Amino acid sequence: MRPAIDAVGPAGVDNVIARYYIVTMKQRPDPVPKQDSSASFKALAKALAALDRPEQVAAFLQDLCTPAELEAMADRWRVVPLLLEGVPYREIHERTRVSVTTIGRVARTIEHGAGGYAAAARKQFPRLVASH
Repeated sequence: MRPAIDAVGPAGVDNVIARYYIVTMKQRPDPVPKQDSSASFKALAKALAALDRPEQVAAFLQDLCTPAELEAMADRWRVVPLLLEGVPYREIHERTRVSVTTIGRVARTIEHGAGGYAAAARKQFPRLVASH
C-alpha cells in the first residue's frame, strides 16, 4: 500500500490534480539499481545505432514510445536548427508553437548537455553547426 501523500497547494488548498498525478503514476516497487539502468540505456543506444535507415529508426521509435513522447522529442528536435540560426525564442514559439520553456531547455542542453544535439546537428545541419 502506498503512503498517504500530502499534496497541498497555495494557502493550504488541497491540490487534487497533484495528488492524482503522484498517486496514479506508474511506480516501481523497488528502484532499478543505477548500474542496471545504465546498462539498459546503453543497450537502447546500441539498438538505435544499429539501425541503418531513417525508416527503421522511425519504426523503432513508434514501437518504443507513446505518441506524446514522440511529439515531445519531435518538438525538441524541430527547434534545434532555429536555435542554431539564432532565431529568438518568441519567434521560434510563434513559428512552431513549441513552448518557450521547452525552447529554453533545448538551448541549455545544446550549450551544456552531453553533446548529442551537436553530434546529430553536425550530421543533419552542418552549415548551421559550423557557424554556431
